[in-house]
Amino acid sequence: MDPGFAAHFRQFIIDRSGALFRTAYLLTGDRHAAEDLVQSALARTAARWRGLRDPAAIEGYVRRAMYHEQVSRWRRRAKIVELSTAEQPDVPRDGHADSADLRLTMRAALARLTPRQRTMLVLRYFEDMSETEIARLLGVRVGSVRSQIYRSLERLKQSAPELSTMRELR
Repeated sequence: MDPGFAAHFRQFIIDRSGALFRTAYLLTGDRHAAEDLVQSALARTAARWRGLRDPAAIEGYVRRAMYHEQVSRWRRRAKIVELSTAEQPDVPRDGHADSADLRLTMRAALARLTPRQRTMLVLRYFEDMSETEIARLLGVRVGSVRSQIYRSLERLKQSAPELSTMRELR
């Protein structure tokens, strides 16, 4: 990789590593596995960097590489043969059912939001876009973005009080 491409690649990593890590975490459910997944995808991207000119194509390529790598990991894990032993398997942690209930509550609360509110929440908190970027993307004012995000968070708190204990909604 020549120095010009290396500098551009480094800048891409600096700009998008947080959002890529969050996506990888959603795919894996584990912080360490997510870090490994991001590193694998970035290594693949570095190998193909010359052919990726469009910034939107770069982001899509990395996310697609993460997805395919994770699917491959799932498939490899599925081929592992489990043998029965005399020992009892690990018992699920306490609170596992509570976290499933919380996820179902969150999904139901999000379903009650308008599509515009859901879109803005996803862009802001999942895609890690700034309010200015969201406003530019959707063709609205920054104040509209702020008010929609505020209203949607308030609506989430009202529709599911147990969600207000989550740190992200405070």
